[in-house]
Amino acid sequence: MEKQESNKAHHHEPHQAKTTSKLNWLRASVLGANDGIVSIAGLVVGVAGATSNPHIILTAGLAGIIAGAISMAAGEYVSVSSSRDTEKAMLKKEKYELEHYPEEELEELAHIYEHKGLSPKTARTVAEELTAKDPYAAHIDAELNIDPNDLTNPWHAAFASALSFLVGAIIPLVAVIAPPESIRISSTFISVIIALAITGTVSAKVGNANVLRATTRVVLGGALAMIVTYGVGRLFNVTGI
Repeated sequence: MEKQESNKAHHHEPHQAKTTSKLNWLRASVLGANDGIVSIAGLVVGVAGATSNPHIILTAGLAGIIAGAISMAAGEYVSVSSSRDTEKAMLKKEKYELEHYPEEELEELAHIYEHKGLSPKTARTVAEELTAKDPYAAHIDAELNIDPNDLTNPWHAAFASALSFLVGAIIPLVAVIAPPESIRISSTFISVIIALAITGTVSAKVGNANVLRATTRVVLGGALAMIVTYGVGRLFNVTGI
């Protein structure tokens, strides 16, 4: 009975490539939110250090959010598009080689399985059987580890990046605008530190990193950004620049 349950659990275990893809999306979303928190927190705290006018702080914060979200989306779109173009070129090259050099490609596939630990005879048998069924699928899986039906969509990546940045950026903006002026800066610092602690923890768990070390690094970086920008804002306010 235990063996049957174990086999059933193993049967439903998600494929590694799909699991890795989901983790990458989650990691990118967490990092995008973290960027939104830190960059907008630094901006609004800096402006708040220079002026107490809520309209100016709000305007600066909204402008920063719009610019940041567009920048994140554009950067992610370009990055993913370049990666997608590279993958398409690799797939096209593999298809050409299979059409013009089938024997050489069969030997290459057999060598791949040899390097994975199979004996030469077994590796050759596996390569031949996979090639007989679907040579293209066999080669792109073993050589390239690419699923041609599941290439990353640059538009999806762009929207996800912009949205995660926007969600993160809302936290410091609300924290600096909503409270009374007397606790505006302190409430922003506290809210941002809590938010960064959460994103740092999630990011560490997703990447199987040390939670305390990763969270501390993120929180200290965000706190430093706010301290520096607030100091610059105060300098502008005091000197009247």
